[in-house]
Amino acid sequence: MAKYVDGFVLVVPKAKTAAYKKMAQEGKRSWMKHGALDYKECKGDDLHTKSMGGEKPRSFVEMAKASPSETVWFSFITFKSKKHRDQVNKKVMAEMEKKADQYKDFVMPFDTKRMAYGGFTVEVDK
Repeated sequence: MAKYVDGFVLVVPKAKTAAYKKMAQEGKRSWMKHGALDYKECKGDDLHTKSMGGEKPRSFVEMAKASPSETVWFSFITFKSKKHRDQVNKKVMAEMEKKADQYKDFVMPFDTKRMAYGGFTVEVDK
């Protein structure tokens, strides 16, 4: 079965990890309720790259310009297809709009200007 993935790379201050995880848990509940196949939030653990065949690849820390007080997260949501992703995201966004008053004083636990996001077709699986 063809699949589609929305992928994210973002930088979270270490002091805001608990707030980010709480937000991510709420996001997971919403995306899964509306039909996403899978939802993962992955906190960087081994991000200092080593030489690979003479070349040292760029690290996520370098790419994201993360400071020692921050950590890099790689997150992804899996869907049946791009069309399915669009349908699910529409439902999630509608749900968020309904709850907007609850979040009027909410401050994102990361800098959205440093977040990277994109949709990807799955080309190799299993």
